[in-house]
Amino acid sequence: MPDIPRKKVGIVSCSGEEIPEGTISRIATRLVLEKLRPEDTVTICLPLFLAGGQEERAFARSYPTIAVDGCPKLCAKHGTERHSGQVTDVIVVSELLNGQEIKPGWRRSLDGQGMRLAEQVAEAIAGRVDSILKATHKEVEPDLIPVTIQDKAPLSRPAQEQTCACTAQGLPVMRIDVGGVSVGLAGLTAILEQAYALGKKPDQVTKTQLLETVKVYNYIPAGTEAEYAEALLREYAALCRRKER
Repeated sequence: MPDIPRKKVGIVSCSGEEIPEGTISRIATRLVLEKLRPEDTVTICLPLFLAGGQEERAFARSYPTIAVDGCPKLCAKHGTERHSGQVTDVIVVSELLNGQEIKPGWRRSLDGQGMRLAEQVAEAIAGRVDSILKATHKEVEPDLIPVTIQDKAPLSRPAQEQTCACTAQGLPVMRIDVGGVSVGLAGLTAILEQAYALGKKPDQVTKTQLLETVKVYNYIPAGTEAEYAEALLREYAALCRRKER
């Protein structure tokens, strides 16, 4: 377990892929985790949380948690409260961005305008994080802290156990070639699209980040990380080439 500060705020992001506000929720959450408040926040994977991830549920019971929901259905909020208790705060993207143009195409990826709205939502999340940290002094043992993209020991679950509150059929599976074997990875399409929307270059840093993110949603056999990382970078580079044509 990495050596990280004890006081953290968990962020549970909407997993809905049917509405553009869901995409904005997820990208705004990553902006907070990676850029705005990387030392103060961790992400709680909603699909794994609902599937029974004990680390995620233990964290949400003991630490302050913010639910970032795309719409008033409040799947992230209700899912967290059903299994771990009341969340500390809720941000509903559709309400926060009320009156601003939301494009249907953003459910796949964000353009410049969509990224500006995601940044607006990220600033709102960061503000809530600051307020919560000023008001709370809760602590739990470090081994209850769930893993984020910055951590070195991602949580893993077999793909067949993963479900999502916002998509009845679970996370979509994308098949890629890993060392000559066709492998299905849950959520990979969205992960690659999100990396592109965030302006990630197909380089060694992104390769590591892709692998760490994929591990949150998928079981990666020990000793195969390098092969998976190369395959992920290859798929991401191909996506970048298609987008830039």
